[in-house]
Amino acid sequence: MFQSFFPKPKLFFLSFAFWALACILGWYLIIQDLGDTLSLGSLFGVHFPDALTADADAAAQAAFQSAQKTALNAWLYQYMALCYGAFIGAWMIYGGQKWAKWSVIGSAIIIFVTWFSVQLNVMLNTWYGNFYNLIQKALSEPNSITLNEYFDQLFSFASIAFIFITVAVLNSFFVSHYVFRWRTAMTSYYSSKWQQVRHIEGASQRIQEDTMRFASIVEGLGISLLRSIMTLIAFLPILWGLSGYVKELPFVGEVPQALVFVAIIWSIFGTTLLALAGIKLPGLEFKNQRVEAAYRKELVYGEDDKGRAEPATLSELFLNVRKNYFRLYVNYLYFNVVRYGYLQAGVLVPLIALAPTIVAGTITFGIFRQITNAFDQVENSFQFLVNSWTTIVELLSIYKRLKAFEAAIEDQPLPKVDQDYLAASGDQ
Repeated sequence: MFQSFFPKPKLFFLSFAFWALACILGWYLIIQDLGDTLSLGSLFGVHFPDALTADADAAAQAAFQSAQKTALNAWLYQYMALCYGAFIGAWMIYGGQKWAKWSVIGSAIIIFVTWFSVQLNVMLNTWYGNFYNLIQKALSEPNSITLNEYFDQLFSFASIAFIFITVAVLNSFFVSHYVFRWRTAMTSYYSSKWQQVRHIEGASQRIQEDTMRFASIVEGLGISLLRSIMTLIAFLPILWGLSGYVKELPFVGEVPQALVFVAIIWSIFGTTLLALAGIKLPGLEFKNQRVEAAYRKELVYGEDDKGRAEPATLSELFLNVRKNYFRLYVNYLYFNVVRYGYLQAGVLVPLIALAPTIVAGTITFGIFRQITNAFDQVENSFQFLVNSWTTIVELLSIYKRLKAFEAAIEDQPLPKVDQDYLAASGDQ
């Protein structure tokens, strides 16, 4: 599943995890402070500003912060280019695998685009604060803002949104090709081993359909996981800073960094709750794939053999399909009750947490929008398993099916469910 597409998969993913961690720690601990010395931004007119004097006014401080932020961002992109280049170059030389251009360079592009999308969300969060503070000022003091100020804010949003849409469309196009290349690699590998795997139940479907679904789901879940991690890295410091406006929680009292505390506790509760509610689903999804394959296989045989696909046989096979679907429906019934109930209750969590602060009137409307947006971003990141549980269930069922291929190719014992199927069918 992975070896056909990625060079030395275990080492590749482990090296990526350690390299990414080292680069992130290096940036925050050392590298970002070296920008005024090492950055090439000055070649393009992006300079780190000179230090402010002690008597600098508010306008000078705002200009300094803006210039500092721009220069630091330019230095960050240079550092990221160096980190990406080193990792990609090393694996292109060391990997030596047919699909390395897509698996290594393609993965790097997807990861960068995911990070860039998170940065756009951070920019939107800042825009929320500025825009809604402007709205509050306009509503509380008539004619205190101009139309130009108002439309400048809308233009800022439109600019960010345009970039976001463009990146999303291009990334979707690229990911489609990436997934198909992965499917091609798996299909080519399994097809070359056809004589070793042809006796596996539903072998044709596993090669034709499951390879595509596996590549697509793993890619989607991988991006979601990376986005969750990157969102936490970007928004946790923001939520940590905004927590300074929230001095106490209802029913609890004063809690340091209350918003971060609430987001973590609520997300852990939801993840545990959903995991318990959906614990039976992976097995049922796998059985569902099996009974569907058996029914479909008998129909295919019946196209060429008059003695196959008799009504009694088809009725029995379809009865198995029916029973398993009904079990799935029952399990998804209470799973969805828990899932949707939890997600809807989550809408109220930040509003409840902010109740004493709102009643006391200690924050502006802009700060309120920044807090709720940052809280949602952090909460959703912590709830990766909650939001992806049904997809993970589907992936597990596909993984189990393809794992039988791996066992057959490597001359290892088949999984028990496949052994039971072969024993029942008399096929060896």
